[in-house]
Amino acid sequence: MKEEISRREEQILITIWELKDDAYLVSIKKYLSEVMGKNWTVGAIHKPLLRLEKMGLINSVLTGATAIRGGRSKKVYAVTEKGVDVLHYHKKLNDTLWANFGGLF
Repeated sequence: MKEEISRREEQILITIWELKDDAYLVSIKKYLSEVMGKNWTVGAIHKPLLRLEKMGLINSVLTGATAIRGGRSKKVYAVTEKGVDVLHYHKKLNDTLWANFGGLF
């Protein structure tokens, strides 16, 4: 059995995959808020990021400091091979669960 992740962690993991080299906290927040039509808080993203990294599903690197960011660096995330495997597992699982759903009525 693959790593068990929450729906929120799954959404964040998919977002990191989608954003590629631009996957940092603010861009993840912006993307999820736009796609889901609700404002995501930094805290709602930060804790799952820590858990995903601890499980080895993502890794992160600090970029160099830039003048645009007031001399601060940013942490950019990337999905690991293990993370891709977990995404495939959860996609297949969701497809199987939804396969026979014909609606409620």
